Amino acid sequence: MFGVPLHLNVSMVLFAVLIAVLYAEFARRQLDLPQISGYLIGFGFVVSLLGSVLLHELGHALTARRYGIGVRGITLELLGGYTEMDRDAPSPRVDLLVSLAGPAVSAVLGVLAVAATLALPQGTVAHQLAFQLAVSNVIVALFNSLPGLPLDGGRALRAAVWGLTRDRHLGTEVAGWAGRVVAVGTTVVVLLLTVTDRLAPLALPLMLLVAVTLWRGAGQSIRAARVSRRFPLIDLSRLARPVWPVGTGTPLAEAQRRRADAAQPDAALLVTDSTGRPVALVDPAAAEAVPVERRPWLAVDAVARSLGTLPTLTLGWDGERVMEAVQTHPGAQYVVTSGEDVVGILHIADLAQLLEPNRKMTP
Repeated sequence: MFGVPLHLNVSMVLFAVLIAVLYAEFARRQLDLPQISGYLIGFGFVVSLLGSVLLHELGHALTARRYGIGVRGITLELLGGYTEMDRDAPSPRVDLLVSLAGPAVSAVLGVLAVAATLALPQGTVAHQLAFQLAVSNVIVALFNSLPGLPLDGGRALRAAVWGLTRDRHLGTEVAGWAGRVVAVGTTVVVLLLTVTDRLAPLALPLMLLVAVTLWRGAGQSIRAARVSRRFPLIDLSRLARPVWPVGTGTPLAEAQRRRADAAQPDAALLVTDSTGRPVALVDPAAAEAVPVERRPWLAVDAVARSLGTLPTLTLGWDGERVMEAVQTHPGAQYVVTSGEDVVGILHIADLAQLLEPNRKMTP
């Protein structure tokens, strides 16, 4: 839609079916309708609700594109939807505008639905649908505006702190901790409403799932802020492991012996052709899996990967550009080049250790 790819998660389908059935029973009792009519109304409400969520996300997407930020797609899932962008906002002002665009759309839809509710005769199907859409959109607009990540209001809070301090990472961290407060507050309010019979018990698991999702999203934001603070430490000239060239056809045992004699046990074995041009990289896991007694008879080519299949990083790139490349082309190893020369191999585990030194790495 408008050039933005749309994705529908299977969890949203299940949620839609649940809402359609529950609302069908509610509408049937409220309006004294036959069962089939209730289900038709429930289906109509779900379609309208999904349309509202989609318009909310389009608000984010189109505003982002207005300021030159690419949009990879919109996904509708169990708890609403999200818009995936190809990069962060370039300034606090743009971040604020993109963040508030979604709640603004929901607020406008809510106002229109309220007007329709007041204009339509009570006791009719149209009045009931308009009323439910008004309530849904107003709640979505208000709840999403709460100042805590991953909610839209949290992104707005991040933009505000970023603008005041000139530190985006601090803004993300502050908004992340605020998100955890919102998650705890949501849990407390939901439990109080359930105990006082103001919230249907059937809605309790869904609302608690919302609170858990908020807590996890806030935690991920805090972690992302701490990691991104360390991007300036990324220096490929120091982080990349050296390479040790061996000719094509060299027995694996001989290649490993030469590397050991050169006192470079961490160097990656780089396979070169007859002209000395690098063509492949020995996979350390595959090489280690070869029994010791077979290594003198197995050529390095048998446990090597063509360089053309490996993502490449350029020596001299700053941390932001390295991370952008890693996120775009996920992998375990990256070839580091300087001009046409292969100067090293970056292992993703080494990068992860640099960015999160206190995190226990899984072997």
